Amino acid sequence: MKNNAPTYRRNRAYISQFTVQQLHLRNPYVVAFFSFSYPGFGHLLQERYLSAFILILWELFINNYANVNTGIYYSLIGDFDKAKDVLAERWLILYVGIYMLGIWDSYRTTIDMNKQYILADREDAPIGPLVFGSWDINFLDKRIPWVAAVWSALVPGLGHLYLHKIITGFFIFGYTVAILYFGHIPMGIKHTMLGHFEKAKEVMDVQWLLYLPSIYLFIIYDAYTSAVENNKLFEKEMSKHLRQRYQNREFKFPV
Repeated sequence: MKNNAPTYRRNRAYISQFTVQQLHLRNPYVVAFFSFSYPGFGHLLQERYLSAFILILWELFINNYANVNTGIYYSLIGDFDKAKDVLAERWLILYVGIYMLGIWDSYRTTIDMNKQYILADREDAPIGPLVFGSWDINFLDKRIPWVAAVWSALVPGLGHLYLHKIITGFFIFGYTVAILYFGHIPMGIKHTMLGHFEKAKEVMDVQWLLYLPSIYLFIIYDAYTSAVENNKLFEKEMSKHLRQRYQNREFKFPV
């Protein structure tokens, strides 16, 4: 009886209507750094969406109640007494445990996922390059990494939408819009452009403002590296297809 079971144990990638998830080599220290800069971002780099979104929303909730960003702001300008006054200790203690877990878990799982990638790459499992669905169509092709980075810099989330990472793109876009709105940041930008710097400082909420540096650093890096890795995945799929369909094993190349 013929066995039709697949000869591979691990897939390198999963393509759905809304995103492309793949295993590829990641630097554990880079992933841990993004978890350090903003809990959940390290998991988002790994494309572990559920864990990432829970940690990101938890960070927003607990940081606001503990006034962590405000405390960081006063520490940066040297007003340490004010920093101690604004921090809410009841919430701060809850903040620390989950914060450390996010860093440790993202570092640990990156090492394990790198091992899984090496094994999956050796097995060279087939990759479906095109997916049709009721909501969308997704396919592997080459995208320009710097274009993804520029779109992300202009409006957070658009670089990921350019890469057809719909889940990440719309989440980051909505998350950033919320931070801009509650931090009164567009008004601050307006007053800054008019030269009213004191007015700009008055209208902006520093608690919300300090979320932006971590977000911008992450989304530009992730959009760029995702484009690079998606291009590699496209090349691997095309290479396997050409080897199987168009290259005769008995063909002898001229010396």
